[in-house]
Amino acid sequence: MTTLAAMTQDHTAELAEVFHLMGDPSRLGILMLIMDQPCSVGEIAARTGHSVSLVSHHLRLLRARRLVRGERRGKQVFYSLDDAHVRSVLHDMAEHMREEAP
Repeated sequence: MTTLAAMTQDHTAELAEVFHLMGDPSRLGILMLIMDQPCSVGEIAARTGHSVSLVSHHLRLLRARRLVRGERRGKQVFYSLDDAHVRSVLHDMAEHMREEAP
């Protein structure tokens, strides 16, 4: 098991890019929306108030960094978080934000 301190500069840069992507409120909102159940692009757009093209753009970026995955069902693609690691990061940070400061 590699410790975080032993990560290469390339891996550190990749991780920073992932956090940068997740730092955008629109993309973070999409991730939180699909955390519990897969949603289509149209459903994500309707629930976030963003255009379908903007949601598609965000999903393309998130998919490129393996934060989301798409599953085709007929003519629609439903998006969900890629795996339990992504879910854990989001859940843990949300819990951290709910904690009271000492």
